[in-house]
Amino acid sequence: MLEPSAVRARLANVRERIARAADRAGRDPSQVRLIAISKTFGVDAIRAAAQAGQVDFGENKLQEAQQKRHDTADLPLRWHLVGHLQSNKARKAAAEFDVIHSIDSASLLQKVDDAAAGMGRRIQLLVQVDLAGEPTKHGAREDNLASIFEAARQATRASVTGLMLLPPAAGNPEDARGWFRKLREVRDTLAGTGVSASMLTELSMGMSHDYEIAVEEGSTLVRVGTAIFGRRGQP
Repeated sequence: MLEPSAVRARLANVRERIARAADRAGRDPSQVRLIAISKTFGVDAIRAAAQAGQVDFGENKLQEAQQKRHDTADLPLRWHLVGHLQSNKARKAAAEFDVIHSIDSASLLQKVDDAAAGMGRRIQLLVQVDLAGEPTKHGAREDNLASIFEAARQATRASVTGLMLLPPAAGNPEDARGWFRKLREVRDTLAGTGVSASMLTELSMGMSHDYEIAVEEGSTLVRVGTAIFGRRGQP
């Protein structure tokens, strides 16, 4: 079982490192939101982080998130889906999450928007971009982004607010820097084509091993799990 004090200490350390990375880049640390990736960890770990002021939590799987959301209904938490979303689960995802980071097609966006409208909910969406063309990862290719943002303009209850990236795995965190810069360039290119700035405010990039690099390169949402909760599968 995770010790609440250990979770709080790790969380404080991550926050401090985010602040230092922001300072190095001449950014205001308040521009960066920390999402605690709680997948596979229990409710006690979530509550320990919440006691230290953590509000945003991320999950990869819908069923696991549903249970945790139910078990923490007394807490004012904001839930993020950071894993792949299958189109047949769009309705359930729209009911359970406040933010979905993994929109990768216009049709998926429309299904989430329709579901949110049917429930009278508003939901925030991020478009996952596939820059490396890795066959094992999801995401929209650059030449498909225009159709997704056109669908976003037609949405009534779902709001696209930015882009998300999963860079290729690498042992050296510095290897991710170029990918983070590329996502920022994609955002700037979209802005140049007339995409509203309100749809491009967020860059979701950076995880436990490279979040400091991501912050230096402009990330506004960092997705950190291991550095807060410890390695998965260990007591």
